Amino acid sequence: MSSVGLVAICLSVAGLYSLASVAAPPASEGGLTPTSSSTSAATVNESSAPTKAVATLAGGCFWCTEAVYERMIGVEDVVSGYTGGQVPNPNYQMVLTGQTGHAEAIQIHYDPSKTSYEEILEVFFGTHDPTTLNRQGADVGTQYRSAIFYQNEQEKLLAEAYIKQLNESPEFRRRPIVTTLEPLKEFYPAEEYHQDYFRKNPNAGYCQMVVRAKVNKFQRSFQDKVKKD
Repeated sequence: MSSVGLVAICLSVAGLYSLASVAAPPASEGGLTPTSSSTSAATVNESSAPTKAVATLAGGCFWCTEAVYERMIGVEDVVSGYTGGQVPNPNYQMVLTGQTGHAEAIQIHYDPSKTSYEEILEVFFGTHDPTTLNRQGADVGTQYRSAIFYQNEQEKLLAEAYIKQLNESPEFRRRPIVTTLEPLKEFYPAEEYHQDYFRKNPNAGYCQMVVRAKVNKFQRSFQDKVKKD
């Protein structure tokens, strides 16, 4: 597809959103709300539509982002890991120093017939603070940066359009988004004890004080996207 065509798709997708409920901490809760993705999806031949897709995002500690997306409709699996750095095969202790260039990130495996990349972004910007450089709360360092790791030009254009729209909204005019757009390179899954961390350790101090608040915000702000028990 030509870059002109991709821009047209990007602008068309951006037009589906309403800015009425945009939010990021400490602004009011909520996010851009797509009117409907079913109209455009209906024009795609079902036999040619992908049945699996992957999005790679970083929004601070991966225990938080993982716990949020594990509860989202259409998401089939979430893997915590490291990407965006220069050192091959990093481990947690190496990434923690901030010297490897990696971010704590997640890969979201989702079903495009049940959710979309745009909705993934909507939840992303609605459940972390994209205006604080290399920081989420008390977690400070480049390893906690807000970043979108795109795997193709279409994802990049969609993310650029989404960020532009957010920056033009009242909530972000004085606190612009600092989320970086980086091409996806190697993604290294984190150690096993990091996977499903909140589910396995709900009573741990960090989970009680930080992760649970993120999960509660997602469930409160995106009720239509929460998996039913």
